[in-house]
Amino acid sequence: MKEAFGSSTPNREATERVKEWVRAALQAAPDTAFAINEIACTDPSCPGIETVILVMEPGVKTRVFKAAKPLEDVTEEDIRAALST
Repeated sequence: MKEAFGSSTPNREATERVKEWVRAALQAAPDTAFAINEIACTDPSCPGIETVILVMEPGVKTRVFKAAKPLEDVTEEDIRAALST
């Protein structure tokens, strides 16, 4: 992860890897868009850094999934678990 002006920029390879896992797991249509970001949660009940995945399908309400770890540490198993909740 690179630091730029105090914010973190997720690794592009990790972003693409997670996006492909989500697309495959959901069997998403080609026009489905994804936004994958890391956020720092300051709430004591949060894991600190978590990965947030937005799934935006035309005509469908945007869905949000989370993995309680930094993007670069997210595994395919984490994605399956997040999508099943």
